[in-house]
Amino acid sequence: MDASTLVTPPYVAGPLRLEPFPALRLAPARVGNPTTGRAFARPYKDVSARLSRWQGRGYLRRDAEPALYLHEYTAGGITVRGLVGALDVSHRATRPEERAVLPHEGIHPAQADELADRMEEMQLNPAPILLVHRGTERQRRLLAEVAQRAPDHAFTDRGQQQHRIWAIREPELLVGIAEELAPSRVLIADGHHRYAAYLRLQRRQAAQHRSETAPRTRDFGLAMLVDQDDTPLFLGPIHRTLTATSLSDLRDAVLAVGQRFEAVAQSDAVAALSPTCLAATDGSTWAIIMLDLDDGEAAVEMLHRRILPELAHGPASIGYHHSVEDALAKARPDQVAVLMPAPSVDLVLAIAAQDRLLPEKATSFQPKPSLGVLIRTLHAGAGGPS
Repeated sequence: MDASTLVTPPYVAGPLRLEPFPALRLAPARVGNPTTGRAFARPYKDVSARLSRWQGRGYLRRDAEPALYLHEYTAGGITVRGLVGALDVSHRATRPEERAVLPHEGIHPAQADELADRMEEMQLNPAPILLVHRGTERQRRLLAEVAQRAPDHAFTDRGQQQHRIWAIREPELLVGIAEELAPSRVLIADGHHRYAAYLRLQRRQAAQHRSETAPRTRDFGLAMLVDQDDTPLFLGPIHRTLTATSLSDLRDAVLAVGQRFEAVAQSDAVAALSPTCLAATDGSTWAIIMLDLDDGEAAVEMLHRRILPELAHGPASIGYHHSVEDALAKARPDQVAVLMPAPSVDLVLAIAAQDRLLPEKATSFQPKPSLGVLIRTLHAGAGGPS
């Protein structure tokens, strides 16, 4: 999609609410299984029926009672623990101080509309969006007490992620967690378009003028909240390739905005990579780009908003790569690879709080949980804010 269609998704107003819901859970053998995605594929209107058949075969389980879920997963040596619940998206912020959920990337409206249509047809939130924040000491203590007891479910999925899940239903504990979450401001780590789809579903529901007693299933969307001070997600870089751009084109653009460009050996370029220094190559020649950043500015902002607009002939397109190897494999004389540093979580939080958006694909929070561990139905009458 054309990047020019990017817009800011609306802001949800506080207090932040994660509500209990009755989860759907795929059987462990189906979690992380490459074939599982077929259950959520087109035609989307048939997904509910497929999952009903899976339930009959023992591939899907439904919790009878709503709960908040503490979900711990381990992948690639990193353990992440998050609180999974139904995120209240029914109130929009009108002033900056009211904002509870902070996006840091723009969204394509057409993609968000498509996802909303898909969820409506499936009658599901198939996977939680990932949110991060810095929790309170009391919240960490409450959740640590939960994690000390035996998990309700523990398994290793087909993708070798290890999972432990605790269902939280004790009224006093739920009240304590709600009190600690209410004043929080959280950052969307992954799932900007799904978040925007939640908001579209909620607006559609509100436009139908349902009675106050009718189920408000679309006032909520499935979310996992991770405390970055407890079990942090890893924030990795996303590298770029600039099509129809030579290294000399990039050099001229860098110099045009008053930044430094220096040809160096490959080992020196890779070693110099830092929050204020990029590495670039056309596959044979290497260079470093030394950035004089404004206070609170990310390197990816400098690249996209100040350097790339100065290119005389491009880029015709931008490629995005989660590994150095993938980026370097695309480097050639007419396609420059630019190796990027990862911004810090605090920098991303600060940028989002200032009502700025980072360029598309600026962050990569890892690891993400496998599909199918916790699913939320949109059917009315399932209990809780389902």
